[in-house]
Amino acid sequence: MIVTTYWNVDQGEQRESAQDIAEAASLLRQGDTVAFPTETVYGLGADATNTEAVLQIFAAKGRPSDNPLIVHIADATQLSGLVQSDSLTAYHRALMKAFWPGPLTIVLPVRAGSLSPFVTAGLQTVGIRIPDHPVALQLLREAGLPIAAPSANSSGRPSPTLASHVRDDLDGKIGGIVDGGATGVGVESTVIQLVDGELYVLRPGGVTVEQLQEVLPDMHIHVAEPTEVEAADTPRAPGMKYTHYAPKGYMHIVQGDDELKVIAWIQRDIDAAKLRGESTGILTFEERVGGYQADLVVACGSLSQPETIARDLYAALRTFDHKGISYIVAEGVPDAGIGSAIMNRLLKAAGHERVIL
Repeated sequence: MIVTTYWNVDQGEQRESAQDIAEAASLLRQGDTVAFPTETVYGLGADATNTEAVLQIFAAKGRPSDNPLIVHIADATQLSGLVQSDSLTAYHRALMKAFWPGPLTIVLPVRAGSLSPFVTAGLQTVGIRIPDHPVALQLLREAGLPIAAPSANSSGRPSPTLASHVRDDLDGKIGGIVDGGATGVGVESTVIQLVDGELYVLRPGGVTVEQLQEVLPDMHIHVAEPTEVEAADTPRAPGMKYTHYAPKGYMHIVQGDDELKVIAWIQRDIDAAKLRGESTGILTFEERVGGYQADLVVACGSLSQPETIARDLYAALRTFDHKGISYIVAEGVPDAGIGSAIMNRLLKAAGHERVIL
């Protein structure tokens, strides 16, 4: 068992926090793994140029090795050492100007020999972003390295939005955890790739399709479905192939335009599960929480503010585990704006089991 060092920079004094981040950066330079906050979720970082360090990410998470990792950098000037020199177009630069730092990962042709091959999962491309979080940026600058960092959770589990979530999954398996408080966006970055003058959203996330279209109004945007990736394929981006974000209990999704019909259907389903001896849970929203009865009813943000649903989603899914809930019904959300990312995560968590009324 590894002794995991814990630094609380969220509550620490500025001088103490700087010292803690310097210690965490030193661990990264030594080839160890460190979890740290970003504006999306907590990431599990390692030196992206060091294969031995990168392999520790896969071992700690139990992550399949054909699932590529996103590389985090502190400044766009670092791109020249990581991607092919002629790969950046005016479209790329417009997206970087609009969304970096921020929750947008851009897939680019990788520069040969610049990164561990386990970061790219053997692909000729790499996803790169600059996180919009002061702790993450300070850590990246202090380390002076490109840092490969998937979400800091056991593979397949809900991503961590608090340091306590990281401890639940990875304590004793990684070198350190930097506690920078709660993350903001709550779902991972949007992953995009430009191919032949068209933009492909490989994973919806914190930057919406509508926001991308606003920056590139004349560009056609394709949104890839997770089911497009066959079992034998290497996914082009994280979150495209394997079941992710899942609670331990069985979960399925119910959605429809008629609120009363949805509530009635879910309640009948939950009542039947209760009769079978299941411990029951419902994932809903602040506007509807009073309409249900189950062993645990969790209000995950507000339909009037879908960004709050994204922020609270993973913590809500972990709550069902903490309460030992075996049967969960989740309400779906409208698939627009950040709702696209929310539904992507819910569908992956539910193994794509969904009832549409």
